[in-house]
Amino acid sequence: MNTDEAHLSNLPVPFLRWFAEKGWHPRAHQLELLQRAGRGESTLLIAPTGAGKTLAGFLPSLTDLARRGRKKPGTAFTGIHTLYISPLKALAVDIERNLMKPVEEMGLPLTIENRTGDTPQHKRQRQKLAPPDILLTTPEQVALLLANGEAQRFFKDLKFVIFDELHSLVTSKRGQLLSLALARLRRHAPDLQTIGLSATVAHPPDLQRWLVAQPPEGEALSGLVTVDGGAKPDITILQTEDRVPWSGHSAQYAMPELYEVLKGFQTTLIFVNTRSQAERLFQELWTINDDNLPIALHHGSLDVGQRRKVEAAMAENRLRAVVATSTLDLGIDWGDVDLVVHVGAPKGASRLAQRIGRANHRMDEPSRAILVPANRFEVMECQAALDANYLGAQDTPPVGEGALDVLAQHVLGMACAEPFGADELFAEVTSASPYYALPRITFDRIVDFVATGGYALRTYERYARIRLNNEGRWRVSNPQVAQQYRLNLGTIVEMPMLNVRLVKRNHLGSIGRGGMTLGKVEEYFLEQLSQGDTFLFSGKVLRFEGIRENECLVSNAFSQDPKIPAYAGGKFPLSTYLADQVRAMLDDPTRWPTLPEQVRDWLSIQKEKSVLPKRGELLIETFPRSQRFYLVAYPFEGRLAHQTLGMLLTRRLERMGAKPAGFVATDYSLAIWGLEDMGAMIASGRLGLPELFDEDMLGDDLEAWLNESWMLKRTFRTCAVIAGLIEKRHPGKEKSGRQVTVSADLIYDVLRSHEPDHILLQATREDAATGLLDIGRLGDMLSRIKGHITHKRLDHISPLAVPILLEIGKETVMGEAQDAVLAEAAEDLIAEAMA
Repeated sequence: MNTDEAHLSNLPVPFLRWFAEKGWHPRAHQLELLQRAGRGESTLLIAPTGAGKTLAGFLPSLTDLARRGRKKPGTAFTGIHTLYISPLKALAVDIERNLMKPVEEMGLPLTIENRTGDTPQHKRQRQKLAPPDILLTTPEQVALLLANGEAQRFFKDLKFVIFDELHSLVTSKRGQLLSLALARLRRHAPDLQTIGLSATVAHPPDLQRWLVAQPPEGEALSGLVTVDGGAKPDITILQTEDRVPWSGHSAQYAMPELYEVLKGFQTTLIFVNTRSQAERLFQELWTINDDNLPIALHHGSLDVGQRRKVEAAMAENRLRAVVATSTLDLGIDWGDVDLVVHVGAPKGASRLAQRIGRANHRMDEPSRAILVPANRFEVMECQAALDANYLGAQDTPPVGEGALDVLAQHVLGMACAEPFGADELFAEVTSASPYYALPRITFDRIVDFVATGGYALRTYERYARIRLNNEGRWRVSNPQVAQQYRLNLGTIVEMPMLNVRLVKRNHLGSIGRGGMTLGKVEEYFLEQLSQGDTFLFSGKVLRFEGIRENECLVSNAFSQDPKIPAYAGGKFPLSTYLADQVRAMLDDPTRWPTLPEQVRDWLSIQKEKSVLPKRGELLIETFPRSQRFYLVAYPFEGRLAHQTLGMLLTRRLERMGAKPAGFVATDYSLAIWGLEDMGAMIASGRLGLPELFDEDMLGDDLEAWLNESWMLKRTFRTCAVIAGLIEKRHPGKEKSGRQVTVSADLIYDVLRSHEPDHILLQATREDAATGLLDIGRLGDMLSRIKGHITHKRLDHISPLAVPILLEIGKETVMGEAQDAVLAEAAEDLIAEAMA
């Protein structure tokens, strides 16, 4: 008897009969995971789409429940047997539908239910009294169940916890809260086993650590089962009649060819990176939909009822195409999707692999995908992502350290469940992988924060949410605290849009109230600005005066030269892996034959007119144009890192006398312009590039900028909401964004003045460094280029600089207007660069 046959003999008879009736045979990895579970191991399963990950993850539970038999009426209360946790509500619902079919066909004696934010309250209450055997749910619902006084009773019989799409759970604050929940589940059910399922993992040990309790010394890893093979995907880059634009993000040039592609397939998923791109692409397709193909739109801002209608139509194969964002990224089985189209660069090799996996859910048949780059740099990024996919390269983000605001939320939740001792909770928290290195002093400061609000706020009764009881254990101060916790639980805080209000300055320089509203702008853009900065919006050059509550106050600028244009691009930063591959492609002409002829010509002329960036160096070009002097850098480190670099470099250039007037950043490059000839200053030694790009800019310059900008204030608001210091929801009502902002701003000012080392201010700075600022990546780049900066002084713009200069002064204009503006601006630039 071979190994597979030996493992197969461990399957209960109903399973053997079911596989035989279907003409199927369990795959080797499904049987291996079952065997590992039988030995009591926790396991990470990494397998390609269509390899039967879901069935593999549930086999240990299903076989164990089949052997147990049906529950007898009148027996003692039994808690849930298996907990399945999904990043998406829709995925939990989809799994229930797909799992019930084999369970019913085999006649297994078990119950399966889902529990999400959409589950009716009466059903949730009934589940607490009569739990199903298998509960399919989301991280937030697990946290709610654990914060209940009946949690021990509900989870005491838990044997398996299955984490689907684990790679997408663990890299966010949501995953950090879930890791703490898993630590508490282990306390309720010490022998529980975890099963992690994922298709895309860059560094498996990160996830293996996450799945098991970490000891006080050393580290522990779960088991690992990997599935090689599977058909390689068939990926191409769309060939078009029109030339690929130099700049922009709409890909409007490719719409005729894209529409023809849709007509040749049964069901196509079209992915984009942002909601605004999804809306525009959907409208563009409808405009040219002469054949009346059923095309739908799916993204997170749409009404839940509308999304469910689209999902149902997909499952029934009634749609020919769906334009979607990351809401359909993960492993949901949406009918017979036979093509995935990605409009715009994917920004990451793993993200592309995840999205391609939505097409053709069969392991042994290739998924089909077409990439549609929106501009010339994106052509290279798409080619790099395509190459990475064939090589099997992954670039999922690393699992970071646990955030302190998340820990504060968890501490309060545990007090809601039952009084806790600080020592035992610290031991529990540090068994969770993201918090294993948490210092005890930091943990004690978090507990003190939950108990008092911190030194500056301890006189206010509302911030005393937990108190010590007579046994020296922490309990909630009153039942209302627990009620508020349950209403406000979670780590997803929406980034709001702010009204832009035009105000006037009086002769004393004071800002008046009232004024015309010009529109709305995303808050992340305004966070970068300091008072006095100018930018283009609604056809006007505006001076940023500040943020008052939930409004951005601006006045008319005397200058017609905006210092900071609106940043264009998607919400995903370019991954470090793809950034390095684009640098390598530029540095290696032998890789150019895979690129379109027009892009090859562009790079060849750049090589002739200037130089190409080398993989291990930073290229700086300087040139005059239209009474300005430009410095263009090509770090290829992503938009967030480039925006931070731009802010810091302009401060340094001001001190060096270069008189910078503004900058613009994209995923690929950074352009700064000013009134002094920076090329001449570099050539004469008055402007030293090693000093300009020294790593010490991340010290005092960064601190000074942060103190002037609104970024920390807005980041603090997010941390304060997650940590429970500010409550957005109350029974029967919800605070507006304006009310939350006012509360956060007042507390921020108090803490910064009276307790600058407050634990939540520490959390805010850590958040900004790892999030919007991308400080770690910027620091790595500055270290990498030390001694490797190449300066090329030019008489006019280079071909490589055309895309970044087309971003200058461009505001977000919808529809054909944007392309017309770009086309007109491009003519002069291109003629000059390519002459």
